[in-house]
Amino acid sequence: MAKSKSTRLMRLVRHERIRQKLRGTSNRPRLALFRSLNHIYVQIIDDERGHTLVAASSLDPEVKANGNGGGKGKVSARRAKESGISRVVFDTGGYKYHGRVKALAEAAREGGLDF
Repeated sequence: MAKSKSTRLMRLVRHERIRQKLRGTSNRPRLALFRSLNHIYVQIIDDERGHTLVAASSLDPEVKANGNGGGKGKVSARRAKESGISRVVFDTGGYKYHGRVKALAEAAREGGLDF
């Protein structure tokens, strides 16, 4: 049990370190993700105004209709394009760029986002 607590703590430390360097602007907002055991949540955030511009998650009916395999990235990219967003800064949220995080990033790139 102590291992999972320290793993979570280390992720939060990595996340804080990343957030000191990354900042989403209105020209290039931040694509932030949160990965739970069962789901992934994606938001595109303008940090200057403090507004979430686009959101998608694995619980979204539109994502569930696409099935697994990068649906969240493609849906968030499509919604971002509809909002006029083409360039973002990718915030992994302290998670390592591997597995589901990497699959989401590649799907978002395929959907037309540039980061």
